[in-house]
Amino acid sequence: MSNREIKLERNIPVFDDADVIVVGGGPAGTAAAISAARSGQKTILLEQSGQLGGMGTLGNVSVFMGVGNVTGIYREFISEFLPEALPSSHHESIWPQYSPFELRHYLNGKLEKEGVEVYYHVSFVSSIMEDNRVVGVVANTREGLRAFGGRVVIDCTGDARVAQDSGVPTRAGRDEDGLTQPMTLMFMMQDTGKPVRQKLPEDCYKYDSIPDLPQGRHLYWGGMGDGTLLVNMTRVKGNGAKIKDINYAEKESLRQALSVANYLQRTNHPNHILSHVPGQVGVRETNQIEGRYTLTEDDLTSGRRFEDVVAQTNYEIDIHNPTGGTNTDERKLDGYDIPYRCMLPQNVEGLIVAGRSISATHVAMSSMRVQATCYALGQAAGVAAAIAIESNVPVSDISTTALHERLAGQGVVFVNKVLAQ
Repeated sequence: MSNREIKLERNIPVFDDADVIVVGGGPAGTAAAISAARSGQKTILLEQSGQLGGMGTLGNVSVFMGVGNVTGIYREFISEFLPEALPSSHHESIWPQYSPFELRHYLNGKLEKEGVEVYYHVSFVSSIMEDNRVVGVVANTREGLRAFGGRVVIDCTGDARVAQDSGVPTRAGRDEDGLTQPMTLMFMMQDTGKPVRQKLPEDCYKYDSIPDLPQGRHLYWGGMGDGTLLVNMTRVKGNGAKIKDINYAEKESLRQALSVANYLQRTNHPNHILSHVPGQVGVRETNQIEGRYTLTEDDLTSGRRFEDVVAQTNYEIDIHNPTGGTNTDERKLDGYDIPYRCMLPQNVEGLIVAGRSISATHVAMSSMRVQATCYALGQAAGVAAAIAIESNVPVSDISTTALHERLAGQGVVFVNKVLAQ
């Protein structure tokens, strides 16, 4: 890597202005954009790919992990997109599989109906700052660099890209060595009803037994009822926010996927063909902001409740071995709160961070990172941004009571909520 630097000075045309700019169209970003738009704010969502849904569509992570509650916008999505999976109570877990292609189509229509302006193939380049306040972003588009001005920016990049560029300190991985959870390429296989031709490229691996496999286990779902098998059995060490790590992971994860598919064909799925490999590897963990509160392992294991709760979950501590080894640290939890302060960077205004890059330790992040929780965090971020704009106060000074009232109006139900003083 070169140590040289260049200085870039450009006049960038402003393409659009809005009240709320959401950067990243994954679960957190889609929910943030919807909740902000429903609160009467002009909302723009910038997505670097050609589809919404984040890892749920781009990475084929096409199963919603159980989080102990189905509430708010997430519940609304389930009721419209997967009505057969909708539980009778808000506080029940569901683990539904879904088609990533159908979710992509659903989200396109949903955000259009909500009045959100979605810009595809628009990737974040730089924050626009006025003193310590974020007032917009510069992005790379198909027409070149363009600026987007906003009153509040919500960072839903998953890597804390906007926060980092705005001067927010971040950390990554375990305290002792900085290693993050490994990456995984999830793929699909399809039952053809008859034995299929097996193929293993020369540079792939011939796995002969379960201990040989990258995760040392079988992990797949077959709940679609149509012969589809969703396979989560690859594992690649590295930090998905690092250039060289992601370069290696894209090649190695595909090599492993082809090898695992061949293994399954030779063992217990001889009738299944490899039917879908997504366009990019799935990334579990990269950067966490240093926020006004940091969610910890003790918060999770003690079931801590917070006055400024914005999301609740009981999804397990789920740490895939950062060294790339085959073991996984899985520990059940009874349930805990995530406070709003985890989404607020220190010393930077006009910015809210939602999704897996909130302020959380390595262990705490392993539980709060799943899609359903990110939808909840995004919804809270969008509501908070709207309240800050309406009240003409910093996002850090909004009323917790107003936040909870607005979330309740958007269908969010909390259990065991601690009342604000």
